[in-house]
Amino acid sequence: MVVVNDPACVEYEIAGHPESPARVGRTLRHLRDQIELAVEWAAPVKVEDEVLLRAHTAGHLKRLAQVEDFDGDTAWFPGLPEHARRAVGGGLAALEAALGGKRAFSLMRPPGHHATREQAMGFCYLSSAALTALAAQAAGKKRVAVFDFDVHHGNGTEDILMGREGLSFYSVHQYPAHPGTGVRSEGNCRNYPVAPHTSAVACMETLREAWEDMMEEGPELVVVSAGFDAYRGDPLAQQQLEEGDFLRIGKMVHGAGVPVAAILEGGYSRDLPDLILAFLVGWEDG
Repeated sequence: MVVVNDPACVEYEIAGHPESPARVGRTLRHLRDQIELAVEWAAPVKVEDEVLLRAHTAGHLKRLAQVEDFDGDTAWFPGLPEHARRAVGGGLAALEAALGGKRAFSLMRPPGHHATREQAMGFCYLSSAALTALAAQAAGKKRVAVFDFDVHHGNGTEDILMGREGLSFYSVHQYPAHPGTGVRSEGNCRNYPVAPHTSAVACMETLREAWEDMMEEGPELVVVSAGFDAYRGDPLAQQQLEEGDFLRIGKMVHGAGVPVAAILEGGYSRDLPDLILAFLVGWEDG
């Protein structure tokens, strides 16, 4: 299993914010200490404006450098453009590994799936998943799918991929919940909303349904937006998944039969390191 990380991603912090350095820092320590999974470490690739402009406007890139918060949840902080680019570079490094026949997970922050073409929001600044899918397409893959199991709808990924030929988006998420989108499917974007407090069994059934629907479309490569906030102990949502369910999601991904690159999105409980490890072990071992 290739895990992509840059130590710089834990070097910024917004006081009291749930999207904290500990999310990645504690997971890094856990992955280094465990014996269940052989990990090959990799670094993010460098990301140029030309790549970012596949998904975002020039105005959005300029806005990232302006010293002003984006909204109440999404703060500006020193070094923001560089940190956001490194997170995108993590997804692109995972893609390179996946195209080389390896399973690869980008363990970086900030997350990205709420960032639209021209707006940072929901802790997200650049859409790593959408940019990774677009990079896969640029590398010659004709059909690329993004599968998002974060508890919050990936509205940014949807905004960027909507209507783009050869690209599709599948999201299983809680509704109602932030950002209040993803109620219905449209075109190449398929949404599977689940109500708050849905049982783990029912939620897993919906995840399997979405995965099977996606695979029936015959993607040549899958990008996974891996959010772990549908966990029963997560403070930002009201779902009921257990650690073993993330192992089962990993096993589901294992059976894809095509290259898969996964990217960390949300997940804010103290158990996040265990949840990520369970997902990676399931993905590796099947």
